[in-house]
Order: sequence, then C-alpha cells, then structure tokens
Amino acid sequence: MSRFRSAAALTAAAALLLTGCASSGSAPESSASGAAGDGAFPITITHALGETTIKAQPERVATVGWSNQDVALALGIVPVGTDTQVWNWTGDADPGLYEWSQDKIDELGGDEPALFTTSAGTDFEAIADTTPDVILAAQSGLDEESYATLSEIAPVVAYPDVAWFTSWRDTITLNAEGLGLKAEGEQLVADLEAQIADATADSDFAGKTAAFFSISPADLSSVSLYTSGDARTAFLGDLGFDMPQAASEGAESGSFYEDFSAENADRLSDVDVLVTYGDGSVLAALQADPLWSTIPAVKNGAVIEVGMGDAYSAAVSPTALSIPWVLERYVGDLDAAAAKVQ
Repeated sequence: MSRFRSAAALTAAAALLLTGCASSGSAPESSASGAAGDGAFPITITHALGETTIKAQPERVATVGWSNQDVALALGIVPVGTDTQVWNWTGDADPGLYEWSQDKIDELGGDEPALFTTSAGTDFEAIADTTPDVILAAQSGLDEESYATLSEIAPVVAYPDVAWFTSWRDTITLNAEGLGLKAEGEQLVADLEAQIADATADSDFAGKTAAFFSISPADLSSVSLYTSGDARTAFLGDLGFDMPQAASEGAESGSFYEDFSAENADRLSDVDVLVTYGDGSVLAALQADPLWSTIPAVKNGAVIEVGMGDAYSAAVSPTALSIPWVLERYVGDLDAAAAKVQ
C-alpha cells in the first residue's frame, strides 16, 4: 500500500462539516489561466501548523478542504486538483464541483481539475499524482500528521488558528498570499463586501439574532448549533444579524458546533431567526414539539430550510464564488424570516 494512501484519515470535525465521496482523475497539464503574480518570492506564511515557505510563483495549484479552490478560481487559476465539494447526508453524491466553481472553470477555459476522494480521508496519493507546486488548505481540518504528509508533496497553506474556523475573508487572503496574489486577494474581499452591502441595504436585520443549525425532524432529542466561529453562522453576522449568546460562547470555547438537548431549549431563547438544513419538514416538527416550540424563531415561524446537499444548502457556507451566486436568494429568504420576528 502506498505511503500516502495509508496516512492518517480526515478528522471527525472535517467529516461533520462537509461529507462526500469522489474519485481522482488524471492531472490537468497546467493550473495557470492568465493570473499574474504580484508577490515577491520566496514568501513564508505562518499558520496553526507551523510555517510554510513557497520559493517561487506556483503554477500547479491543488486544494483540499472546503472553498479553497474557489479562491484560486476567482483569482484566475484553475487548480490541477481539488477535494470534491458536492455532498449529501448519505455520502453517495456523485463527485464534482458546484455550479459556481464549474462556471468559473468554463469561463477561464482551463482543464478539469482532478477530484480527490474525501470519504475515507485525505487522498494523499491522488494529490501527489497532480504534482502541485502548492496546496491551499486555509479552510480545512488538517491535523499535524496529514499536514506533514502533504508537506512532503508540496508547500501547504494551512488555517491560521483553529481547524474549520477560517472566515471566508481569511480564506481568500491567506490563499491569495500563497499564490503571490496578495493585493488581488484583498481587492476580491473588498468587492465581495461591497456586494454584501448592496444586497442587504434595504434589509432589517439590525438588532435581530440568527444562527445556523442542523436539525433532524426524525430525532428532536437534540439539535446542533453551528457557532459564530463556523462560516455558516458567521455569514449571518456578515449579512447584518447579531449572534445568539450560545453561538458566541461556543466559538470562544473553540468549537464549530455544539449540541443542545431538548431539555435545554431555553438556552436558545434569544434566537430570532433560525436557519437549518432541511427539506421543508423541520419547522412543522419543531412547532409540534412542546420544548423546541418555545424558541422565538420557531414560535414565529422565522425558520429557513436551505435543503440537504443541493447547491443552495452548500452556498450558504460562503466561498469566494458562492457569495455572489447565493446573495439574492439568501437575503430574500432572510428578509421574509426577519419580517416575522416579534
């Protein structure tokens, strides 16, 4: 068995964030698609797992984790390989990328990236087969062993502090720096912030709280809250909502999600708008429950169900390319929910 194939599996936190399966393909010949570097090399990037030195402008870019491929694409570079991004609850989704990523690949005219398997852990052998010059992983759940193994393949840009806690802004700026495109990355962040401001200009989110959940109508003994350290709930803050106390406290403890039993529903009594994965059956189930129905968001019907593995449910975990794709629909749904807050 290959040394790369037998290396450590992906952490449980990564599996909780996004699950999926994919098969690797042949490596495209080049990842460059017109992007020009502005950075002086070599550069050294400090992150949670150490320091990474990149000696020269990368030409072949691989990505692991969530959303990192969209940074490269938004900056004009088609990766030679990326972790599959399409997922669903059963883990049997066909491997691939969501349409905002695929549309950008088509626009740039690059070769299709190889897709790395994630269902059984980091696909080290497939990553090595793409012979990358750099591996972008600013939003990922790499542990020290996986990072060390990947670093034998190419320099790795890892997360700054805590696994899966990297904001979409930091995901862009860190990955952009690793590509030698720091100024372009900063401008991309500014452009996206302007789009968010425009999309929410007429929204009435100020003074209202919102958080993202994972809830199964089949088992309401507990629900999972994604804390403000997780991109899903943090994005609601970007759109203008305040954070419920439990979301803020969970992030301070270093957790990207926390479970709450039905007996502790009162700890979520300050949630005005509740966003969750779901197929349209979650709200009715919560309202029929004697404990969960006491939460203001549930009582008022201020609940948004974003699907379960389709593009909409993925886009609300913001990326450099999904933000423009999802803003109009998401803000519209949030406007409708916020109007129900009493």
